[in-house]
Amino acid sequence: MRRPDREYLKLLRPCGEVIQELALATRKLILEEAPEANEFVYEVYTIADHFTFTERPSDAFVFITTHANWVNLGFSFGSLLPDPDGLLRGEGKLIRHVRIAQATDLHATGVRKLVLAAIAQAERPEGEAGKPRTIVRTAQSARKHSAPSRRRTR
Repeated sequence: MRRPDREYLKLLRPCGEVIQELALATRKLILEEAPEANEFVYEVYTIADHFTFTERPSDAFVFITTHANWVNLGFSFGSLLPDPDGLLRGEGKLIRHVRIAQATDLHATGVRKLVLAAIAQAERPEGEAGKPRTIVRTAQSARKHSAPSRRRTR
């Protein structure tokens, strides 16, 4: 099992112990089923952890977002997934999520099936995939890599 990236753990610290544990347990479930997935972590209004088999974060088949009292196990194409247990929430065109407020929520009937169904639908690169990697983007790293502002001078 892949260990969480140090930067990811650092980003989770302000979330509190319960949310840290829920996020890491959710991550573990995903990587048990998709150990070859790449992981893209973003610090936005939340800590978002996206999983994809390609090098493009936009191909993420599943993701985790942190909130004050729970984490969401999100599915980028959740509206297309079979959900006989009625676990998926959301009203968007494609994205759906399952709220994980306690560790036992991860063991609810149907949660792992949703992850497996999302994996089955996921975009995969042609040929052999490389070693899975984790990329962490924080607000600070985004500022470092952004283009300098262009100020007009007269």
